[in-house]
Amino acid sequence: MLLTSFPAGPLQANCYVAARGPGTQCAVVDPGMDAMDDLRTVIKELNVTPGAVLVTHGHFDHMWCAQDVAREFDCPVWIHPADRHLLSDPMAAISGESAAMLRQQLNMGDLPEFAEPADVRDAVDGATIDVDGLVFTVDHVPGHTPGTVFYRVDWDGPEAISQVMFSGDFLFQGSIGRTDLAGGSHTQMQDSLRDRVLPLADDIVVLPGHGPQTSVARERVTNPFLAELIS
Repeated sequence: MLLTSFPAGPLQANCYVAARGPGTQCAVVDPGMDAMDDLRTVIKELNVTPGAVLVTHGHFDHMWCAQDVAREFDCPVWIHPADRHLLSDPMAAISGESAAMLRQQLNMGDLPEFAEPADVRDAVDGATIDVDGLVFTVDHVPGHTPGTVFYRVDWDGPEAISQVMFSGDFLFQGSIGRTDLAGGSHTQMQDSLRDRVLPLADDIVVLPGHGPQTSVARERVTNPFLAELIS
C-alpha cells in the first residue's frame, strides 16, 4: 500500500493520497485549498492516478479542490449527504461575520465559483468504497458537522497495524473537532466518540485532518475527550 500526505493551504489541512501500488488508481482524501500543484507532484512521483476523492466533511479547507480533482481526473467525489450542499456553498458552514473575518485573515479575496462535481456519491454509514482494490469503510460520526465521516482501510504493510483511519476534523492527536460551528453538536460528538472510537482496535493508526498522526491506543489513554467517556 502506498500512502503519503501533504499540508494544503493556509490552514494546513492534511491531504492524503492512498493507493494499492504503482500504476493503480488512488484515493485522494480531503483535497483542500491550494492542493492541486502538490497533488500533481505526488501522483507523478507515485505513478498513480486519482480514482476517487474522499471528503471527510464539507468545510472548505477539506474540500476546496474536490471539484478540480474530479474534473481533471474524471473521478467521483464521495461525501456524506448531510454535508453535500457544502460542495457548492462551503461558507454555509460558517456564520456571515465569521466568514468575513476568516476571508480577511486568510487573504482569500473573491471566492472561486463552487459547484457540485459531475459525479457525487453518498458516503453513508457502512458503505464500502473500492478504489482499484483498496477498500475503504465509511463511519458516520456527526458532531463536528452533521455529515462528518471517517474512512478506514485495512493495512497490509509489515508494521503491526490492522487499519488506517482518515479522521478529518473528527479526531486529532490529543483533541477533537470543534462543535461550535454551524451544524456542530457536542452531544453528537460525544455519542460518536463513545460509539465509534472506543470500540475500535488499539492498533489502528489515526491520520487526522490537521497535525501529526496518532493511534486509537494513544488517544484512549491521553485524549481528555475520550478519557471523560471512559471514566
